[in-house]
Amino acid sequence: MAGQLNEVRNRIKSTQSTQQLTKAMKMVSAAKLRRAQDAITQMRPYTRKLQEMLSNIIGSLDGDMNLALAETRPVNNVLFIVITSDRGLCGGYNANLVKLAKTTIAEKYANKNITIWNIGKKGYESLTKTGYKTNADFKDIFLNLKFENVQTAAKAAMTAFANKEFDAIEIIYSEFKNAATQLPTAEPFLPIPTLAKKANAKKTDFIFEPQKEVLVAELMPKILNTQLFKAVLDANASEHGARMTAMDKASENANELLKSLKLSYNRARQAAITTELTEIVSGAAALNG
Repeated sequence: MAGQLNEVRNRIKSTQSTQQLTKAMKMVSAAKLRRAQDAITQMRPYTRKLQEMLSNIIGSLDGDMNLALAETRPVNNVLFIVITSDRGLCGGYNANLVKLAKTTIAEKYANKNITIWNIGKKGYESLTKTGYKTNADFKDIFLNLKFENVQTAAKAAMTAFANKEFDAIEIIYSEFKNAATQLPTAEPFLPIPTLAKKANAKKTDFIFEPQKEVLVAELMPKILNTQLFKAVLDANASEHGARMTAMDKASENANELLKSLKLSYNRARQAAITTELTEIVSGAAALNG
């Protein structure tokens, strides 16, 4: 009986230690989430405005655009830029992104030559073990998350597409909605889709300086850099939101487990006391008899 009490007591101490750890991780993730959420919230209007500018310019162009980054060709070689986290303990965050990447490859690019560039260590480890051709040149971006580092990855992808190393490029990342909701997203990166003109849309006559074609050629790389940076910021905020939620649930589960263990401990203790009293009474009765 004493051994059972010690076992339950040790489990209670272990659960309490784990709960302290999960609470601390939740607080750290909450602090980081606030900064990450502010960053992506400030980035989105800028991204939308760039897209609006590009739409206005393309909408006023006459004829087809002759741009290397918008060239559509038969798809044989595909590049996926998969953005996951460097650390675990964030629920199904990384597993959902890896699953989406595999599903997208199976459904859209079956029997194609697939190459994966990873941003984040977890995706790199998982997809490398699965047997995909992976590249680790940009997997440590989250160690020093700056626009310049993400821009390097975006430029490398644009150069590879322009050199016809890849015929299509897609980004796999988690779009941040709120702390409890992150949406795994597959987003086309290259080639740049031709924006269709609306049938009843009014054509606005803008005055461009320099020429429209020059502006488009200048804006395209900037928008692609911004698109990838926004995806990385979305993923950063999603990671901290997922970890905060997971640690909160873990703390709640630890509370429930502690209640159950304390109840078991009290029952075992009461049984031990009852056994001892019974033995004392039995011994006293034997002596009197």
